[in-house]
Amino acid sequence: MGAQENIATAKKGYEAFISGDAAAAMADIADDIEWITPGNSAVSGSVHGKQALGEHWGKLVEKGFSVTTQYWFADGDRVVVLVQNTLAGETSDAADVLTFNADGKLARFQTAGDTARLERVFGSK
Repeated sequence: MGAQENIATAKKGYEAFISGDAAAAMADIADDIEWITPGNSAVSGSVHGKQALGEHWGKLVEKGFSVTTQYWFADGDRVVVLVQNTLAGETSDAADVLTFNADGKLARFQTAGDTARLERVFGSK
């Protein structure tokens, strides 16, 4: 898939997540997804597979997580999304890097944001 197709797929996934439709948000995610959250919080590290990702999302949503997309950039199989996210009433900026496989499915997701906030909200490992 090309950069523009990957941006369209990413936008569709974010819109579904933002609207609370987890099933639609998962539609274009590879079964063996690797989801990476930086830092040393209880939710930091890598989760693998859709079931583990759904559980991870659940932990975030329980703490009032929401996201607003701002800017989209793409180069081949990678899409970078600049976002603002809110967690436990605190808002901060982050950059999400999405890597798509040849089938147009999201295969890897890594975010770069406020890891200290994650530790305040979820505690340290």
